[in-house]
Amino acid sequence: MTGAEPAPSPTSEVDTGVDVGTDLDVDLDLDLDVDLDLDLDLDVEVEVDGSLTGDELNTLFHAAWPGHRDTDFGPVLARSLLRVTARRAGRLVGYVNVVGDGGVHAFLLDTTVHPEERRRGLGVTLVRAAAEAARERGADWLHVDYEPHLTAFHERCGFRPTAAGLMALGDLAKADPAKDDPMQDRPVMGDPDGSRDG
Repeated sequence: MTGAEPAPSPTSEVDTGVDVGTDLDVDLDLDLDVDLDLDLDLDVEVEVDGSLTGDELNTLFHAAWPGHRDTDFGPVLARSLLRVTARRAGRLVGYVNVVGDGGVHAFLLDTTVHPEERRRGLGVTLVRAAAEAARERGADWLHVDYEPHLTAFHERCGFRPTAAGLMALGDLAKADPAKDDPMQDRPVMGDPDGSRDG
């Protein structure tokens, strides 16, 4: 990142409108059957549901995600089950968001670590803190989607691969999936006669 970072705007404080208990203590010595050798710097403060501004998130995302465009994070955070932040000397250097279905399922989103803080275990620490906090809030399952090159990271966090599906909703207006699916008329594996149930 070049130049001075903009100071967070006092008017951009995210108000989720939900009291999520900012005094929650998170025990980072989680028993998730994951053997980790983390070199986490003790000068980094990890907190569940601490104060957070949209300006801080945009600054972090600009540093971490090429092509990031300023985003209004208010609606995103208003729907969070929880969020975990990491700060060094007050500066936001890590973030993860967890949303829930109102029941036993929670979903991990936007795991982000500032490039200057990577390769020290901070991402794993954020995810493990999020998992513990989600469990304490009633979730039995924590889901995450990720690209193949992030498999090792998510396995270090304690995730195990499962089958999942993803639909790009922006593509629905562009095409009829039934017409464009080259596999539409082919037999399903293990279905030699080509009939399909459902």
